[in-house]
Amino acid sequence: METASRPGLRERKKQRTRDALLRAALELFTTRGYEETTVDDIAEAADVSQRTFFRYFAGKEDVVFFAQSVAEEHFVDLLRGRPLDEAPLEALRQAVLEGWDGIGEAIERIVPVELHMRTYRLIESTPSLFATHLRRSAELEEEIARIIAGREGLDVDTDPRPRVAVAVFGGVIRVTERLWCAGGDTSVEAIRELTASYLDALRPALADKWRTE
Repeated sequence: METASRPGLRERKKQRTRDALLRAALELFTTRGYEETTVDDIAEAADVSQRTFFRYFAGKEDVVFFAQSVAEEHFVDLLRGRPLDEAPLEALRQAVLEGWDGIGEAIERIVPVELHMRTYRLIESTPSLFATHLRRSAELEEEIARIIAGREGLDVDTDPRPRVAVAVFGGVIRVTERLWCAGGDTSVEAIRELTASYLDALRPALADKWRTE
């Protein structure tokens, strides 16, 4: 049973190549700059060919958001697992804070957490990446709104509350990301504390339960 669940040798080699490309790319992006780094630079740093790079990623942007996608999937899983008796905002708050608490477990197998956090700042400071980040955030918020609606037994297309609540939640997350990026402390603990304090400010308005039964 143990051998059946463990990736085979070929799959492990592919993962190592992918992870080497990720680390090489993010190190170059965060030190040299996103626009200033080419695919050839990344391939050379990872000691692979350009052709190998494109076997794993469609382009540079895919590399930047790969680990972030893993973190987002982790958050969605945590949200789905929150107790149904929690109010929507509390479920969102607990899921995002639990996500920060477990970021090492979710990300460390791919790239160092410190490098992942530096990439957050890269996204914030690079206009083309920030535009993609906003688009991806809108898509994620729609998925979250549907999860919240399902938890509450609501139709997301007829009841505005799930989308409104998630839009407010997403706004808070973007504010905390911006403030964290502008600050001097780039640690996970700093962004977690900032997120908690800003979400707590919403509690008087949005923390009530919606279920009537």
